[in-house]
Amino acid sequence: MKITIDENSGFCFGVVYAIQMAEDELDQNHELYCLGDIVHNDKEVERLTKKGLKTIDHDDFRKLRDCKVLIRAHGEPPETYQIALKNNIELIDASCPVVLKLQNRVRHAYDKFSPESGGQIVIYGKPGHAEVNALMGQTGGKGIIITTVEDLDKIDFTKPVTLFSQTTKSTANFYKLRTMIEERMEAVGNEDFTANDTICRQVSNRDVQLRTFALQHDVVIFVSGKKSSNGKVLYEVCNSINPNSYFVTDDQELNQSWFKNADSVGICGATSTPLWLMEDVAKQIGTFPLS
Repeated sequence: MKITIDENSGFCFGVVYAIQMAEDELDQNHELYCLGDIVHNDKEVERLTKKGLKTIDHDDFRKLRDCKVLIRAHGEPPETYQIALKNNIELIDASCPVVLKLQNRVRHAYDKFSPESGGQIVIYGKPGHAEVNALMGQTGGKGIIITTVEDLDKIDFTKPVTLFSQTTKSTANFYKLRTMIEERMEAVGNEDFTANDTICRQVSNRDVQLRTFALQHDVVIFVSGKKSSNGKVLYEVCNSINPNSYFVTDDQELNQSWFKNADSVGICGATSTPLWLMEDVAKQIGTFPLS
């Protein structure tokens, strides 16, 4: 049985950058706070916790003084930086450069709207997601989050609209929503619409890559944390192409019966899945009897 790990799966560069910054600090001081899970993968969080990383929420953060706190790749709203300044907290900012650029674009677009125009910043994203919370912070909480077609009813199509996207969302769905907004605005004679495709191609291209990968194997094992939105989406991509696709969080969730009569097994994962976890899964599968 041939076992292959997808070379395109695993951490995106933003997550690699954040984890490297965390490890560099932990190697020196053996303790570091992180605002939220550094990555949406419990196994990787556990590994870093053993090295001294302490995950906190925003309520904990407001109570801290005179310490160091890591900002993960998802980024943070302006309020976080203000609290850090007030409480003498040194921020180790590991915000993904792609996310930071998007934050700046959202803030500038929001600042351009005059109060009289009633302009609207619309963000295609998942409500409550850390990246989306940070983007909403750039609008003072006045942005409009859309996820489904039904959410379009939140928009006033008679007024200006500027559309952005969470960096990890589906490109196809973004363009579908963009077209629908455009059509509704044209229906009321409003042409003041700007759409910004701000999806990270390193993430979105994995959709196409995984379709090819899933076709090449008898069985596909998708490794991801259950909290990962990206993981859920990419697993569905695999499953739609290859019904013999299985979602696991680690090697302990494998079932030997999945591999009966399989000649080829492909292992892949989300942008939040560490390579070492996929390697553990590959090793475990390698111990299973061939029949």
